Amino acid sequence: MSKELIHQSVFEKLKHIDKNGNEYWSARDMAKILEYSEYRHFLGVIEKAKEACRNSGFQDSDHFEDLLDMITIGKGGQRQVENVKLSRYAGYLIVQNADPSKEIVATGQTYFAVQCVKP
Repeated sequence: MSKELIHQSVFEKLKHIDKNGNEYWSARDMAKILEYSEYRHFLGVIEKAKEACRNSGFQDSDHFEDLLDMITIGKGGQRQVENVKLSRYAGYLIVQNADPSKEIVATGQTYFAVQCVKP
């Protein structure tokens, strides 16, 4: 399997399906796979993608849904963290606004572009 197909399969593995059968991606998962060292560094990418969504004539709330997730912390405790549920279009906008110097970003751009234009 080529390196590009392996990377593309990473984005496919990150995909979730909600109770209505809609596919989505977690912004926290995307931040990790796109090699952002901390989620807070990824927040600017999300904001740029939301702006691009609005500038394209869409409601960003249709593609970016704010969530609270529970994560496990030291000694088995849990706490809530902010996350964003991303539609396929939002995922596309995310990779278009992520750091282009990262190889995985280019792979993500190809993955979402090809998937968005499939019939």
